[in-house]
Amino acid sequence: MRTSVDLTLEHPQTAVDALSDATGLPKQRIKDAMAKGACWWTQKRKQVRLRKAKRQVQPGTRLQLFYDDAILARTPPHATLLDDRGRYSVWFKPHGMLAQGSQWGDHCSLLRVAEVELARTCHLVHRLDADAAGLMLIAHDGKAAAALSALFAGRAITKRYQARVTGIINTESQLIETEVDGKSARSHITTMAVDDQEQTSLLTVDIETGRKHQIRQHLASIGHAIIGDRLYGRPAPLPLQLLAYELAFECPLSRRRVQWQLPEPFNQLPIGQ
Repeated sequence: MRTSVDLTLEHPQTAVDALSDATGLPKQRIKDAMAKGACWWTQKRKQVRLRKAKRQVQPGTRLQLFYDDAILARTPPHATLLDDRGRYSVWFKPHGMLAQGSQWGDHCSLLRVAEVELARTCHLVHRLDADAAGLMLIAHDGKAAAALSALFAGRAITKRYQARVTGIINTESQLIETEVDGKSARSHITTMAVDDQEQTSLLTVDIETGRKHQIRQHLASIGHAIIGDRLYGRPAPLPLQLLAYELAFECPLSRRRVQWQLPEPFNQLPIGQ
């Protein structure tokens, strides 16, 4: 079942009562949907998620519910906290996990998982495709989020990936500069290993820019699409073979150089298909 409702209250009610009346859904389903981030209300002129079912809502308040039982029934993959720096934390995001939620819910997103596990405010600093896996930073206050986001925007972060691609490619250093969505983009690739039997190659990819799907588009553009890439290659019985395995930067909070590489068992993509 998939439905949405947008209503403005005419008299005081609890949020769960108002949404149950409007949709005909049982209150328990509404409570579950609210806990999983599918309900929104206007607070200080900003649309935010409303999770407290018993919240008393005043007349004139706008409530929205985006209910999809298939989405709400999903179980989030397991994310792993690798380092807690107080004002920000470093996580391993597995294949298939969203960085942040949608209007239909956020319980399967890294941002929400981090928020629940650490019992702290969480801000998204950068993105990683849901299909990819690897290192991600989560900020825990607005100033930290702005400072870290500025590093990504200013290309002041070293971002290194592994990608397992179709075909054999042997290179010690190759620069790909194909534009992505009409914008300049630069990726450097180096061969780590090849599998002649499977006709695949394992690459290291360093990116100077961070365009959407940059690595995926760049590797496809030279005839070596990432294995499992449904958009720019072809589906495979494996998740997208793209792994963000290293981050390094001059921390704007501590003024020290910091670096993370994925530890075992998260730090490798298999060579065989």
